[in-house]
Amino acid sequence: MAQLKEEIQRLSFSGAVDADGHVLEPSDIWERYIDPEFRAGAVRIVKDSNGVERMEVGGRASKFMYGSRLTSLAAMGMRREDRIGDRFRGGYGSVAPFGAMDPAERLERIDREGLAAAFLYPTLSLTYETECNDPALAQACTRAYNRWIVDFCSGSGGRMIPIAHLSLGDPEAAARELERAVRDGCRGGWVAQFTMTRKPHGHPDHDVLFAKAQELDVPLGIHPTLEPVWALPGRYDFQYLRGHRYFLNVTAADAIRHAFTSFFEYAVFDKFPRLKLVLLEAGAGWISYWLDRMDAVYAGLLGRQLELKEKPSFYFQRQCWISADPDEHALPAMVELCGAERFFWASDFPHPDHVGNYIEEVEHLAHRLPEHARAKVMGQNVMRVYGCEPPRLS
Repeated sequence: MAQLKEEIQRLSFSGAVDADGHVLEPSDIWERYIDPEFRAGAVRIVKDSNGVERMEVGGRASKFMYGSRLTSLAAMGMRREDRIGDRFRGGYGSVAPFGAMDPAERLERIDREGLAAAFLYPTLSLTYETECNDPALAQACTRAYNRWIVDFCSGSGGRMIPIAHLSLGDPEAAARELERAVRDGCRGGWVAQFTMTRKPHGHPDHDVLFAKAQELDVPLGIHPTLEPVWALPGRYDFQYLRGHRYFLNVTAADAIRHAFTSFFEYAVFDKFPRLKLVLLEAGAGWISYWLDRMDAVYAGLLGRQLELKEKPSFYFQRQCWISADPDEHALPAMVELCGAERFFWASDFPHPDHVGNYIEEVEHLAHRLPEHARAKVMGQNVMRVYGCEPPRLS
């Protein structure tokens, strides 16, 4: 494995926590960790007849994840003027930033950055559900990843915190897996921004998972993944969007907003008043407008159809949290408008849709925040919500 050249920066204060960092999981973990009866369909990376690496799910070659798309999943730090060249032609995992693949390196990176802890999410697991139509196989793949990520974090003394991947293709199985994964060491779970069944996230068929998360007192996150073509808004025909990754990446956060809104359409928070919902990797600068919009519609004629007992912003203040990119200039205003207790920051390391100077941006963010909010947003909130020992900020 070749490592991208970078200078790891260090925060000038202590106690910061990355609410959403990622690992570049080895491509063989599903074959090693999956239940034996599903091994034939496990996620794997193989070479096609042209010698090009391609992800395989359920024995079928991926239509999206192949060649340099796989290799560049860990291209954080590269800018538009950088030349990709030959270094991204060596196959998945051949190039990665320090700490992306090895647990000892990741812990060292956390130390060198001056962080107290990092919550860890996957990379390949953000892609395979897009092309998996078998609910049982999807559940087996999530179980395999969750077993592996617990092992990856096990020697960190609680500073690398695993969060379980869940699939809403089978909500009852997802609820069972959340319970198993939490017992194993995960501190919460997350689901993709689309559902295999195409049912809205807040649909009553998913209540079994919400009930289990409430019972276990662990947060449930919504995290963006590679999205299937059918899940795109459909405003433009896909023939005009194919290959337009800038447009698709910028607008991907819309799916998180749609999933979030469905929780109010179906009055989920009235049914589960202790459910903790976390919105991840969609930015946070939009949240005040969105709450205003939902409250306004709720108060008008169209709001009569809702069974909500309170306006949407009430439930956000009671049960929801949102992560922000470190370079969001609007975040201090959002903190003032919505409350310091609702926000985290997240690096998205080592993914290519962000540049690599996130620690520098976190430093700037901390100084832009009001003093009363700094420690909460920088680390205390996320540790408290996930039931971890809160760090001190100094």
